[in-house]
Amino acid sequence: MIFKIGRSKSPWLFHLNTGSCNGCDIEIVALLASRYDVERLGCKLVGSPKHADICLVTGPVTARSKEPLLRIYDMLPNPKVIVCIGACSISSGVFTDGYSIVGPAHNLIPVTAYVGGCSAHPKNIFLGLQKAIEVFKEGR
Repeated sequence: MIFKIGRSKSPWLFHLNTGSCNGCDIEIVALLASRYDVERLGCKLVGSPKHADICLVTGPVTARSKEPLLRIYDMLPNPKVIVCIGACSISSGVFTDGYSIVGPAHNLIPVTAYVGGCSAHPKNIFLGLQKAIEVFKEGR
């Protein structure tokens, strides 16, 4: 019971880049910095998907990143909450029809929330993260 309460109040984040241009990755770092300070929600980045509650996915899924994405998704504990950040993770963006692009993440795994933009603004990522935290607390 205590573990469940503590886990719901401080969801840990895992960031996965599946082939982005790093624009959204930089915005995620800005989200963690003092200006947006997502740690006030109890969020912090972790290095292992096994310890994460919410997975942040950036970029279109490339042929090389497809298998790691599926393996990481399997490693996430339940409830699996995925947030796709940026136009590329939602629709493959400018990389659509690229020779190495498999497609957007939602073609391979269920996605909980989407944050649009190229690159996504930290305020929008913050809002998407709040939505993901609500879903995580409900345990869906």
